[in-house]
Amino acid sequence: MSIIFQGARLLSPADNLDTAASLKVSGSGVIETLAFGNETIAQNADDRVVDLGGKVLVPGLFDMHCHFRDPGQEYKETLATGSAAAVAGGFTGVALMPNTRPVIDSPLGVAYIRHHAAELPIDLEVLGAMTLESRGETLAPFGKFRSYGVRAVSDDGTAIQNTQIMRLAFEYASNFDLLVIQHCEDRTLTQGGIMNEGRFSTMLGLKGIPDAAEAITLARDLELMRYLQEHKLHDPLNPSRYHVAHISTRAALDLVRQAKAEGLQVTCEVTPHHFTLTDEDLFRAEAKGNFIMKPPLCSAKNRQALLDAIADGTIDAIATDHAPHAAHEKECPPDQAAFGITGLETSVGLTMTELVWKGVITLARAVEMLSVNPRKIMHLDPIRFREGEIANFTVIDPDLEWTVTKENLHSRSLNTPFIGRRLKGKAAGICHRGKFIENQL
Repeated sequence: MSIIFQGARLLSPADNLDTAASLKVSGSGVIETLAFGNETIAQNADDRVVDLGGKVLVPGLFDMHCHFRDPGQEYKETLATGSAAAVAGGFTGVALMPNTRPVIDSPLGVAYIRHHAAELPIDLEVLGAMTLESRGETLAPFGKFRSYGVRAVSDDGTAIQNTQIMRLAFEYASNFDLLVIQHCEDRTLTQGGIMNEGRFSTMLGLKGIPDAAEAITLARDLELMRYLQEHKLHDPLNPSRYHVAHISTRAALDLVRQAKAEGLQVTCEVTPHHFTLTDEDLFRAEAKGNFIMKPPLCSAKNRQALLDAIADGTIDAIATDHAPHAAHEKECPPDQAAFGITGLETSVGLTMTELVWKGVITLARAVEMLSVNPRKIMHLDPIRFREGEIANFTVIDPDLEWTVTKENLHSRSLNTPFIGRRLKGKAAGICHRGKFIENQL
């Protein structure tokens, strides 16, 4: 049985398309027919027809920074519940960070996730750790990772503090065309810190995290990249590629701008909670656990810098850093709360509400940041809307107003600061692997 999607606004920046369209997808998941404007598609008796009523059909969203906690912490999230949250958020693929228990620091961990993910409705890209057990001491087997199809390495949740080990990671990664994703944090400055260091941390009496900690680690890494490039100490055909996870400060953004201007292969992502909230929101919140994350919610000045960098193109991608935690790990004093919040199910709504509807960026730019650019950064095949291509797309209702509630979330954990928040814009469903999964509030 084929599925005919009609009455769509097809928005595909990679194809330079923003037009009314209909398309027919075969049961095997291939685009059979693509029609534009008022052109109709012939129907067979057993075809399913989905009238999108002007909703926006875009390349399948891809979140390049997620934690599904499996293996080892399935009480927080599993591959199945994480995938359900991704579908509800409109994502057809995600990249899983390796800081599970045990850490994904060998091909065995990659194989485990691939085996258990085979029947899931979305694509899972598995990242390998940069160092064994993410301790920052001994490099993980990058070459074996590459042979298992791994495209990126990261010690997310921490940063390699030893500069010599970081240099070797760059050199080794370039040999296998692996993207290096860095959680930029100088731990000597952040140890024991709970929230952004500033007026509000002082008023709450909580140990602060200075925003310089992000820029200091980033500056070191960029200087290493310059040195390796200048002295041709990495594979000239595969120079180091570096991605800054969850960037959050003006100083770090200025460093990225400079590096890009020099021609270094540097990209960065921002989370919806960092472009939406500030440390003042944590200060005013009665229950503070769901406002605790790393990097911490930044100052209003840094949030504005993020918005400016989203608008001018410095920031390449939006990624959620989906980090589920059980209730007891958040419903506690703030200095005991686990770092991180869930984000897959609110990403589209926050992007539409805070960026598109407020005129910071266009919807097309939002699609680039949520779908096109993450795939490009990860060296994944682009999604094309052409007859004979695989159908992989998300349907977005930009006008739908909805309220985030515990009842309409699908993640196993509910640690989000956005419960009760009214949003405008939501993913209405995904089409992937020949199936259309429609989302219901």
